[in-house]
Amino acid sequence: MGRRRRGLAEVSPGRRAQRIGDEARALPVLLACLAGAGCDQGDAPPTIGSDRAPESQASEAPSPAGAPLAPIPSPWFIEDARASGIDWAHDSGHRERFFIPESASGGAALLDIEGDGDLDVYLVQGGNLLDAPEARPANRMFLNHGDGTFEDVTERSGTADRHYGMGVATGDFDNDGDVDLYLNNLGPNILFANNGDGTFTDVTAAAGVGHDGFGAGAAFVDFDHDGDLDLFGLVYLHWSVETEPECRNQLGEIEYCAPAAHDAPTSDFLYRNNGDGSFTDVSRASGIEQTVGPGLGVVCADFDDDGWVDVFVANDGMKDALWMNQGNGTFEDRALLMGCAIDQEGMAKAGMGVAVEDVDGDGDDDLLVVNLRNESDSFYRNDGSYFIDETARVGLGRTPRRFTRFGTAMVDLDNDGHLDVFEACGRVARQSKLYSDDPYAEPNILMRGTRTGRFEEVAPAGGTAEPLAATSRAAAFGDLDNDGDIDILVVNRDGPPHLLRNVAAQDRAWMILRVLDEHGRDAIGATVALERGSRSLRRTVRTSYSYCAANDPRVHFGLGDSTEVGEITVRWVDGAIERFDPPALRTIALLRRGEGRVE
Repeated sequence: MGRRRRGLAEVSPGRRAQRIGDEARALPVLLACLAGAGCDQGDAPPTIGSDRAPESQASEAPSPAGAPLAPIPSPWFIEDARASGIDWAHDSGHRERFFIPESASGGAALLDIEGDGDLDVYLVQGGNLLDAPEARPANRMFLNHGDGTFEDVTERSGTADRHYGMGVATGDFDNDGDVDLYLNNLGPNILFANNGDGTFTDVTAAAGVGHDGFGAGAAFVDFDHDGDLDLFGLVYLHWSVETEPECRNQLGEIEYCAPAAHDAPTSDFLYRNNGDGSFTDVSRASGIEQTVGPGLGVVCADFDDDGWVDVFVANDGMKDALWMNQGNGTFEDRALLMGCAIDQEGMAKAGMGVAVEDVDGDGDDDLLVVNLRNESDSFYRNDGSYFIDETARVGLGRTPRRFTRFGTAMVDLDNDGHLDVFEACGRVARQSKLYSDDPYAEPNILMRGTRTGRFEEVAPAGGTAEPLAATSRAAAFGDLDNDGDIDILVVNRDGPPHLLRNVAAQDRAWMILRVLDEHGRDAIGATVALERGSRSLRRTVRTSYSYCAANDPRVHFGLGDSTEVGEITVRWVDGAIERFDPPALRTIALLRRGEGRVE
């Protein structure tokens, strides 16, 4: 991997001492795993088709005594999807038979289709799997008018795809300055090219990216540093209607099967952008085909800070994958060696949603994977050369276990300068109708970040005045009303979506930056550091995280009671460094490559 660079922030001596102790505690688990103890995929718990899993989990450490905490606002969000004009409902297609895609569908994207500065909404639909595609309901595009209302522009935008939808990715693959749309369907996939006027053209055949499989998350990423965006996509299982087994729950009722019951894991795919509107399938040549697993969540980050972007894949009930970029067009899966394939107890969990941010401010990206009911989250603190499972230490070992989580993010929702955690919840196996008439429904989870480094549950659940119980899947994050705080769009299986407008951070400082490369496209993979007093806040331009979702490409900084900030440093994907004077607080500003001070 070459010599590690510390990047944009340094680690204190005290922190280094703590890490030495962490390494000593982590080593026995890693050695046991390498020796074959606790790593057998066949011993993994039931996952997407079952909410049962072992109860064991390390106890959570107590909060430091006397640590001051900021007041908790209530509510954090107001739900107004239908009032804003997003009149739509997801249809999983479930009728009588239980097909596993029905339990996982429901994607969403936030993207600016017209370049007017407002995030528009794209909602991914399912439909009856026994119907022909033309008989299924279509995906819908809603245009943001910038006044709190949306308009259904699906037909005139040309984005009414009727294949069974799963994941969605956004990025400007042709470097024309307009965001494009990729649908990772239950085959075949679709690439919509933005024509620059709010309309799209299906260019799948010409681009050569019509992968035909059981898709899930997807991501645009420039893995080879050639200035255009490549495409990484997940494939959940080898699956067909004819091969769906019949499974029953503890009461003898027919229920969705776990992926292990299908015994059909498969590999993911990677398309390299040729720069002429077409792609080449490099899945085999890159090494991506060497590992199989039921992938659901994907996120891209330079985890070892060697200048090359890596890819993390959350697998459902099998070891997660961490594809480390070798800088020569190939990848190696080092998740096990780096400590993020399984949890600290040697357990492969039901990885679904995934998020990444530099939570501890030490200059590298930490990792959050959310899982099934009775499984804790997995919070992996990045130490540069390996990860430490600190789930219990940061407060995510107990609260999330009560629910099954899909969409997620680590984002500063109350603009206090500390990242919070939101998790969209909904079961995959029927339980009692505890929260609503929907036997799969659960409330969402909101965990407030504190200056102690721990997360604390916000009540009522999910941050709304009354908990919203639904079977939630995708959660897409972005500032939909451009007021400086992050809103959330949640897709609910077999129901209307929730548009959670943020009302928690109106009196605190913030800054939102749109970072463009030399082509005028969002510089996916570029890292932005902002100096705030003695702290350096670090964010990366990315759209792909959460679950089957594409998010706001702009980077957001909550700044609390700050009255000014220092200079802004951008490290572009190719490693070049550029510095910019800070814009005024409480503004949305543009940083364009070539307009700063080159280092």
